[in-house]
Amino acid sequence: MTGTRFLAVMTVFLYHAILYGGFFSSAPAQGLLGTVIASGGFASVVFFFVLSGFVLSWSVRETDTIRGFWRRRVAKIFPNHLVTTAAAFILGAVVVGTSVDFSSVINFALLHSWVPDLAIAFRGNLISWSLSCELLFYLAFPFLFMLVRRVPEHRLWLLAGGLVAGVWLMPLLASVIPPTSALASAAVTPGLDLTMWQHWFVSVFPPVRMIEFVLGMVLAQIVRTGRTLPLSIGGATAIAIAMYALTPLFPGPYRIAATMVAPIGLILFTLATADVAARPSWFSSRVMIFLGEITFAFYLLHWLVLDYGHRLLGTTWSTPAALGVLALLCLTTVALSSALYFGVERPIMSRFGSSRRARLAKVIPITKPAGAPQPSSIDRLAG
Repeated sequence: MTGTRFLAVMTVFLYHAILYGGFFSSAPAQGLLGTVIASGGFASVVFFFVLSGFVLSWSVRETDTIRGFWRRRVAKIFPNHLVTTAAAFILGAVVVGTSVDFSSVINFALLHSWVPDLAIAFRGNLISWSLSCELLFYLAFPFLFMLVRRVPEHRLWLLAGGLVAGVWLMPLLASVIPPTSALASAAVTPGLDLTMWQHWFVSVFPPVRMIEFVLGMVLAQIVRTGRTLPLSIGGATAIAIAMYALTPLFPGPYRIAATMVAPIGLILFTLATADVAARPSWFSSRVMIFLGEITFAFYLLHWLVLDYGHRLLGTTWSTPAALGVLALLCLTTVALSSALYFGVERPIMSRFGSSRRARLAKVIPITKPAGAPQPSSIDRLAG
């Protein structure tokens, strides 16, 4: 499953490059490419949120403590975040003349997605809004994990369906809750019929996006019980492609997450069951595993490379040349991501991400007899 992360982050890269980057001089070509990739960025964020819940639930250790879990999560996200956000504000001040104010402080603290203003949520390194959501997920995870583990096995699929329905309900709530006049203007997202309020509520507001995270947790619990579906990875992918093609037919708020959450959940479920069965896949190759490991760094760096790379080069190109420039910027992002991963992320995770006790801990088995207990210290602490 690690290898699939890079494919998702590449979709985000292309989404930002084609719809926002300004690299193409050919409007028809950009329009065609933009139509193909228009929903890809949003679908990839859904993928990451569901995957996050899945992987954290999958890898809970028998000796985990709440404090140990939080320490690992802080060590994972904050070093890369602080480095890339500092780079974003420094580049903004030097190149663009952007000032630093209170909104910059809450950006560093990963609280900016809670503010119902996209100008604040997307300030600095605009990618970090999703980390603000992840921070809430991590804080809530130990308690959510206790609740999910107590759901009877025969009701897990029902709970998963209810969570999918919850994602579909959020666009409706965004329309019912009256926005303030300051947030009633149209959003700047190409191809989406949204108000600024709807965009913030459905796409950025952390409690709303946590539904996808909990769905991932539930799917991990289903895999752990040994339950399967009569569906292959190819079949799940075909469903996802079909729904992706239909997504532009839905109103804007539903295209953020609702249309793709179930297909993506099915893809992750089939991938996980394939991992449990140890079925070989090119996703598990060394190259894909490495690219998957640097995905977090790539995600945080890619917009800075696209934005300031375009400012440095300062022009647009024909379609073949623009694609070549994007390939060069992608390789540049991979190189910088590797440096960030080996220079910051991995050393800090090795030093602060786990105690000696945690490093020696046994991982909860993924496959086990249905109904067998799965003790963990997170569960014991709750008792």
